[in-house]
Amino acid sequence: MSLSVPRRTAAVAALALAGLLGAAAPTTAAPATAAQAAAPDIPVANVKAHLTQFQSIASANGGNRAHGRPGYRASLDYAKAKLDAAGYTTTVQQFSSNGSTGYNLIADWPGGDPNDVLMAGAHLDSASSGPGINDNGSGSAGVLETALAVSRAQLEPVKHLRFAWWGAEEVGLVGSRHYVNSLPSGERSKISGYLNFDMIGSPNPGYFVYDDDPALEATLKDYFAGIGVPTEIETEGDGRSDHANFKNAGIPVGGLFTGAGRYKSSAQAAKWGGTAGQPFDRCYHRSCDTTSNIDDTALDRNSDAIAHAVWTLGAEPTTPPDGDVYENTADVSIPDYGAAVTSSVTVTGRTGNAPSALRVGVDIKHTWRGDLVIDLLAPDNSAYRLKNASGGDSADNVIETYTVNASSETANGVWQLRVQDVARYDTGYIDSFRLTF
Repeated sequence: MSLSVPRRTAAVAALALAGLLGAAAPTTAAPATAAQAAAPDIPVANVKAHLTQFQSIASANGGNRAHGRPGYRASLDYAKAKLDAAGYTTTVQQFSSNGSTGYNLIADWPGGDPNDVLMAGAHLDSASSGPGINDNGSGSAGVLETALAVSRAQLEPVKHLRFAWWGAEEVGLVGSRHYVNSLPSGERSKISGYLNFDMIGSPNPGYFVYDDDPALEATLKDYFAGIGVPTEIETEGDGRSDHANFKNAGIPVGGLFTGAGRYKSSAQAAKWGGTAGQPFDRCYHRSCDTTSNIDDTALDRNSDAIAHAVWTLGAEPTTPPDGDVYENTADVSIPDYGAAVTSSVTVTGRTGNAPSALRVGVDIKHTWRGDLVIDLLAPDNSAYRLKNASGGDSADNVIETYTVNASSETANGVWQLRVQDVARYDTGYIDSFRLTF
């Protein structure tokens, strides 16, 4: 986890269970419904075997698996080899950060609806101070073993399953940001949910669930309720791991966390066991974050929860967003410190006024987003401010979904996204603009 602070129901499709039946069963297993095909128990020994490999890699490469170091690439190569052998289509995505080359590993399981993608991911890099076995070998290993379990079961989910291991999280969530920002808006819209797993085996563990998306949160909380383990809403790492980049792009996110440097309270120790007044992970970002820094029970429970979420959510098609989408995907250059430019969509065939919660999707690629002033212009040219310029906002790109009360405006007509760069030296363009009525 980085110290930097840098989004249903329908008929359920059949899932194959070939290979899970005993010797007396027919050689070809009959497909089972999602209700019959419960998620498997993820063997914690398998997850720990991956952690042992990450430890060995770190030990052989200067004691860490950090961005730009050979231990990171060796960790990626280890995971990639496992996934390739299991039948995944893997992609290594390259980027640059802090003068070093970084890498993301993306693994797609064949089949499922390509327009309804469920992702699960974890950052694979460690901090430079140690091997990073809990942070975040634990999440990486849990996601990896779940992906391998999908292969062993020859799962046939309704959704398309995609797994990811991010680079350079520890230096500012760089790898996942590069992935999200490099996706065309149409591809981003196909991702119905992203689940993030960062530190799932803390030695003095808590059981924390992200509360960003209600459906994803409920799926994970329901698993723990089913095994009698109480949960709390995750707050310590909110915005400090890779899910933040997906959330900022309007993608539903969820995830699990067992705690980092914050101290466990007496109430939490009474609820979960462990030691009150001590950090959830005393070796957070330290050289002692080794294979000895893992609680096996927490690792086991959270790995099983990952599988539960993938099996459950993967079997449920996502209901399309309510309303109609009007979109312009033509690029519009934004002049540096120049006149405002616009991207337009024409809304026709509607009656009455626009909604009180009009969704305005904005995708702007820009090297310094703080330079930008963004407005929505209604057909009568009324302006609704979406974003002001801010000198302290040094991040790149604006990939947001804004909500505007446009109930006083006639729905039909030409709507415009107006963008102006009000400071010098940085450049960009409008990638796409959409309205959802």
